[in-house]
Amino acid sequence: MKKRLVVLTGAGISAESGLKTFRDADGLWEGYDIEEVATATAWRRNPALVQEFYNMRRKNVQEAQPNSAHLELAALEQHFDVQIITQNIDDLHERAGSSQVLHLHGEILKMRSELDEELVFPVAGDIQMGDLAPDGAQLRPHIVWFEEAVPMIEPAAALVRKADIFVVVGTSLVVYPAAGLVDFAPRHIPKFIVDKKIPYNASLPNLQTIEAPATEGIKQLTHMLESMR
Repeated sequence: MKKRLVVLTGAGISAESGLKTFRDADGLWEGYDIEEVATATAWRRNPALVQEFYNMRRKNVQEAQPNSAHLELAALEQHFDVQIITQNIDDLHERAGSSQVLHLHGEILKMRSELDEELVFPVAGDIQMGDLAPDGAQLRPHIVWFEEAVPMIEPAAALVRKADIFVVVGTSLVVYPAAGLVDFAPRHIPKFIVDKKIPYNASLPNLQTIEAPATEGIKQLTHMLESMR
């Protein structure tokens, strides 16, 4: 039986593929105020602006390519039962070859009814205002915005509880409830944080830190995991 390696990834891993994060120093995401484009209130106030913003994000994702960190995590499936939990809305883990990926915050290449979150469909191009789901409601990005519940947090917590090894890559651990997932990892198991700026989390037992960008840090992690197969 392969050991279960649970990996929580954040924006830092996709940043190295050229996808900008909203946690830049100026508080803007691609020049947009987060409050204007990434909240449930913003959708109610100006859905056309939100739709336009995520149409651009979809194009960005389709133009981006998985980087070596994505590829090396996928390659670890040769030796471990790798479960990826990602805060990212892109599909770079899947394109790199990871077979088990749980998206906490939704997926940019899917759309759903604004009334029924179970009505989800793939989307490759733009979503236009006036494009309707089968229930007659406006289609919107299948994204979890600020102010909305995170329906996948319970399945994610269940995965972390069963981990034999737990890894955090490229996340500042400040966005909740995702940041709280570290607290579900069993105390006795090995834990690793890979980030170019290690977030403060001194309470985690059995923790090793790798302060490096994801592409460099995952190489180091792979070597460290060799003795744990």
